[in-house]
Amino acid sequence: MAVKTLQDLLAEGVEGRGVLVRSDLNVPLDGGSITDPGRIVASAPTIKALAEAGAKVVVTAHLGRPKGEPDPKLSLAPVAAKLSEELGRNVQLAGDVVGQDALARSEGLTDGDVLLLENIRFDPRETSKDDAERAKLARALVELVGDDGAFVSDGFGVVHRKQASVYDVAQLLPHYAGGLVATEVEVLKKLTTDPERPYAVVLGGSKVSDKLAVIEALAPKVDTLVIGGGMCFTFLAAQGLSVGTSLLQEEMVGTCQDLLDRFADVIHLPVDIVAADKFAADADSKIVPANEIPEGWMGLDVGPESVKRFAALLTEAKTIFWNGPMGVFEFENFAAGTRGVAEAIVTATGKGAFTVVGGGDSAAAVRTLGLPEDGFSHISTGGGASLEYLEGKELPGIAVLED
Repeated sequence: MAVKTLQDLLAEGVEGRGVLVRSDLNVPLDGGSITDPGRIVASAPTIKALAEAGAKVVVTAHLGRPKGEPDPKLSLAPVAAKLSEELGRNVQLAGDVVGQDALARSEGLTDGDVLLLENIRFDPRETSKDDAERAKLARALVELVGDDGAFVSDGFGVVHRKQASVYDVAQLLPHYAGGLVATEVEVLKKLTTDPERPYAVVLGGSKVSDKLAVIEALAPKVDTLVIGGGMCFTFLAAQGLSVGTSLLQEEMVGTCQDLLDRFADVIHLPVDIVAADKFAADADSKIVPANEIPEGWMGLDVGPESVKRFAALLTEAKTIFWNGPMGVFEFENFAAGTRGVAEAIVTATGKGAFTVVGGGDSAAAVRTLGLPEDGFSHISTGGGASLEYLEGKELPGIAVLED
């Protein structure tokens, strides 16, 4: 099935036309400050190309998880300011989603103008399970760009969601994959169709349950599956080890035992742990073997011996997918595991491997730890979407673009 792209739309001509762009501008905030603008930076090229070609660009995006009503803490105001900076042109922010202000501003747009609508999830219809409710919001969004408008899907981080601004609008307007979405799909296809071997996957993060489907899908296909982060403790418990007060999903222990039985030759777990007496940046910590976590202590990172073993596997790989940090990298004392594994992936890239960082916390870790972004073949903007694609699930926001 063919998907038309941004290049196709630009070739058709957009001067004077309204173009609705769904971007993923869901950046982390601390107070009103953006702590990692990665997604804004990644979204800017598609918006810029349309504006420079003379389109009247209306951008829709979400931030956080408002409960279907306006929340001043989750306003896109800081995003509009940063996006203006990235584009080198003023980005207006509508005071509502599809209300009077959005309508008035969209009607006043001239060629090359960019309007950002307020947080789309302030409208409960965006995430409604009711098709008719979502369709109403989609029609209101289409009204903002007019009958000869077009829709560009460029928010890869949301294409696994059947939502009004992702899925329903594509059924009402000529639709195109933005540069970001097209690149992401191309990269993920490379990971799923005949990847060069050895193929290694590194999974971290807190919960086994969040990654269970991707472990089931990838374990039979990869040569190495490294498991770190909070989720490793459920696997260690499945081996009969005591994990102290570390993060543990007791209901998943049996599942992990089964996975270890089936994929013993593929799954690699930490052999040592950085244990702490509490969950805090200034906690007392010590490096202990994985089977000697003291009672009342918790593991907050993988240890140096684990990093050495994981690095030996990763630096020889030809294809690597990494999703999830190895420890609590936000605390300096517990960042060494994530840094060590990331550096091993950078080394593999330098040796010609195809390496993909699977969005979310892993992408944030790359930037927080000051690692070179060009040390990876691709840094995804969508963690959940990447995982669902690799699980073999159909992504509604991609399927709807196919003609």
